[in-house]
Amino acid sequence: MNEASQIYWDEFWKSQSHEKPKSVSAWQFGANPDHLAQLVIEGVKSATCSALIFYEIENEPLPSVEDYSIILNSKDEPLAIIKTVDVKIMPMYKVPEEFAIAEGEGDRTYQYWKEVHEKFFTKELSDLGLEYSEDIMLVCERFKLVDVKNK
Repeated sequence: MNEASQIYWDEFWKSQSHEKPKSVSAWQFGANPDHLAQLVIEGVKSATCSALIFYEIENEPLPSVEDYSIILNSKDEPLAIIKTVDVKIMPMYKVPEEFAIAEGEGDRTYQYWKEVHEKFFTKELSDLGLEYSEDIMLVCERFKLVDVKNK
């Protein structure tokens, strides 16, 4: 976590009445971090997903309920804090429509979500020498917005 994120995190917890969690992560959303972060801030985006294989390749821990994350823009500046409220692992073809809509992207239809994610995962997997298939396992995460920096 960069210094600006750490300062934001520490300042946020000064105003809280409960104990500060031991860990927090800081990251950007997918292919268009500024736009996707703005959707979170506007309350349109309350879910995200990634391929399980990316966690495995990068040896990253899976998200879990009660995790906090600092959402960064494309310049790695902190914009908001979210709290994970649900995590499910499932094949892409089983992702329900309401989850796809909760991702808040494009025209907020399942078809849009499916097309964009197929394109994204095909490219990212290809870069790793792997092939996309509809049964790729996804880590589907729901979250709630808990703070917006400089609101």
